[in-house]
Amino acid sequence: MKIYISADMEGVTGASHWDEVNKEKEVYQKLVEQMTSEVKAVCDGANNAGALEVWVKDAHDTGRNIDVSKLPRNVKYSRVFSGHPFLMMQDLDSSFDAIAMIGYHSFAGSNGSPLAHTLDTTVNYIIINDQYASEFLVNAYTASLVNVPVILVSGDEQLCNHVLEFNNQIKTIAVNKGIGKSTISIHPALAVDVIKEGIESALKNDLSKYHIELPDYFVVEISFFHPYMAYKASFYPGAEQISPNSILFKSENYFDVLRMFSFVI
Repeated sequence: MKIYISADMEGVTGASHWDEVNKEKEVYQKLVEQMTSEVKAVCDGANNAGALEVWVKDAHDTGRNIDVSKLPRNVKYSRVFSGHPFLMMQDLDSSFDAIAMIGYHSFAGSNGSPLAHTLDTTVNYIIINDQYASEFLVNAYTASLVNVPVILVSGDEQLCNHVLEFNNQIKTIAVNKGIGKSTISIHPALAVDVIKEGIESALKNDLSKYHIELPDYFVVEISFFHPYMAYKASFYPGAEQISPNSILFKSENYFDVLRMFSFVI
């Protein structure tokens, strides 16, 4: 088996403040250690289930966070972002058998996490086909584009409920619960244990049951904090400004949507 891991940071166990996910801040290193531990848990669980190769995409901020020296030797590790429209799923293709998303978080405009956002903190919200879009949804559709199932997602409780709306077979692990500006989290060591057990169990099932159907057509609305950003984005081919802060984009091809995201956000 060949397993892909997309790792973010705002949904890592205990994440509660923007300083903790900012490389320039002193408290950042503690959360990096937990992020690394949670990614290692997926690697170890996948290896126990028979994985021969595990790819890790460091998908937070600059893509330079995880301590790869703590990961198993059969890992390939992608740092920084190449500029490819797959973004947090860079290098994913149909050769992979399954995907795990670690440290993910609720979507922009929600109250599931004090660190909720989608793709960038300059975005008020993204709606795809009348559904508020999380980074999970953006990336799950990317996975469907190359026919690879997402089998496990960890992050905050609201995100996990959101994931189950699209496929209630996906293994979800709620490590945080957002309440206003605060979070309630499980013990970090427990999170590592549950993630390891979760991926190992999920990989022993029929992987086809984790499939998420890719829509035939996409209507995407992006609302920005600043009107000038919507004005600028409206010049992207196919985009239309529909309010001072928002644009609309339509396509039958999801790769076109991803390409639009990579240029306007």
